[in-house]
Amino acid sequence: MDKFVYKKSAGITALAASITDFTYKKHSHQEYAVGVTLRGIQEYNLDGSLQLSYQNGVMLFNPEQAHDGMAHDETGLDYVMLYIEQQLLLEVIEKKDLVRFSTPIVYDHGLEQRVLRLSHAILNEKDETLCSELLISLTDSLIQTNLSTDTKKDDSLIRIAKDMLHTNLETVIKLDEICAELNISKFQFIRLFKAHTGTTPYQYFLNCKIEHAKQLLGKNGDIYSAVAECGFVDLTHFNRHFKSVYGITAFEYMSHLN
Repeated sequence: MDKFVYKKSAGITALAASITDFTYKKHSHQEYAVGVTLRGIQEYNLDGSLQLSYQNGVMLFNPEQAHDGMAHDETGLDYVMLYIEQQLLLEVIEKKDLVRFSTPIVYDHGLEQRVLRLSHAILNEKDETLCSELLISLTDSLIQTNLSTDTKKDDSLIRIAKDMLHTNLETVIKLDEICAELNISKFQFIRLFKAHTGTTPYQYFLNCKIEHAKQLLGKNGDIYSAVAECGFVDLTHFNRHFKSVYGITAFEYMSHLN
């Protein structure tokens, strides 16, 4: 049986998941994501390459890095994941510019244990100060093993397009307006956007709406205002898309945080 448990503390969201049949739809996160495969093999496509994380594998996702996810075989999969807000991670490591994970999966016992300690603390609702201290220990390990300041800059056109998409989340995607601003054709834009982000403009826009709705749920817990503010047709429409990314409905997600 597929199971997803979310908890949040100190600006970090922790997920404990067990999946057999569930498949994550292609999506991305605004946060850095760091996880450990506890049992089974996690299979996902990342930047056009198939990745397999075996038991004890530490999975590392950069912000806005498109991926899907599933159990590699019928035996299923258990794993934990930490979602760390960009500004929080940069504050902890005392950097101003975006840093990136240089490899998607590493097998490092020390790093693995730090991920597990922090996820255990958040999932068991330990003191927020302890969670913050464990985050420092985790980021120190990340700096030693996998963080790089060699950033891959977005094409300036893509940055402008992303900003326009983010500022119109309550409406339908305005592709013609974006293409007029960038002075390129619709088809040129779609190809360029997918080459840079690994996802189409529509998929990216929908993902941003879902991410924004999740943030609203965390702030005010009002699911209906999130549906309205993010421009979903109705609650059923919203829940279907939310579950494809987070494994559970918005109602279930809120019950985890309360």
